[in-house]
Amino acid sequence: MKHVFVTLIACILFCNLSFTQTSFKVIPLGVKGGIDESNLSAYMIAPQGSDAFVCLDAGTLHHGIEKAIQAKLLTGNATDVLKKYIKGYLISHAHLDHLAGMVINSPDDSTKAIYGLDYCLGILKDKYFTWKSWANFANEGDKPALGKYHYTTLTPGTETPLENTTMQVTAFPLSHSNPYESTAFLVRHNEAYVLYLGDTGADSVERSDKMYQLWQQVAPLLKAKKLKALFIEVSFPNEQADKQLFGHLTPHWLMSELQALASLAGTETLNNFPVVITHIKPGGNREQMIHTQLKAYNPLHIKMIFPEQAKLLTF
Repeated sequence: MKHVFVTLIACILFCNLSFTQTSFKVIPLGVKGGIDESNLSAYMIAPQGSDAFVCLDAGTLHHGIEKAIQAKLLTGNATDVLKKYIKGYLISHAHLDHLAGMVINSPDDSTKAIYGLDYCLGILKDKYFTWKSWANFANEGDKPALGKYHYTTLTPGTETPLENTTMQVTAFPLSHSNPYESTAFLVRHNEAYVLYLGDTGADSVERSDKMYQLWQQVAPLLKAKKLKALFIEVSFPNEQADKQLFGHLTPHWLMSELQALASLAGTETLNNFPVVITHIKPGGNREQMIHTQLKAYNPLHIKMIFPEQAKLLTF
């Protein structure tokens, strides 16, 4: 009898450990959608137990890294972290609030890859890493090309290894004020996934089907409980007119899109599912309005997470 009791206790402990085990850690270096240049979209992601990160967008780097060091999430100085911990950049689109940190910090950075869809990398080559606006630290474009960064063009729907990490990524195009493109990155480690969306509008506003195509791809992962979290923007409160959204979401349009996902994966799959609300645009009481509206109407009972700079997230 004693042996049975001990075995039962061991099983309970093992099950609890398995249930709480996490696959990814994310360090937000910046979370906002504009105005505050010290806190713009950038998220370091790595598998649990690893310090080989990639950065999902790179609006703010140096200040965010310093804050993360102060919070004891990273060790060393900011330059060491930039050079050694960040193994590459996944850039969703070429707006300044998603890449300014990478460009400004490039003189002190180490050799690594910049990943993106062809459209996004083309803008980096033509507009940013040129000798007219900045030194060309990349391996293509204006001569001389210094070759510190190397562009890795992602093919939509095709998984690509992330160099010097144990992660892979699959990119999907998004509509960010049609026809301007943004990107969703589906990051995988073993059998676990995190989905990060750059700026995007709702299909019905954008007159597009890119969100629905994305939901079709990830719904099976959500049903299989392999998708651990979704990062998605809400830039404006519901009072913002559709014609003035400029390729962004409101609480209303977020819930509309999540209901489209639920129609494919099943409503129960989103119950208590972690949804990280990114890219809130500061200004007046806009942030508080967005928080209030999201909490007031949550028909799918998602677990809403409002990220903070240098506050660790685990999934």
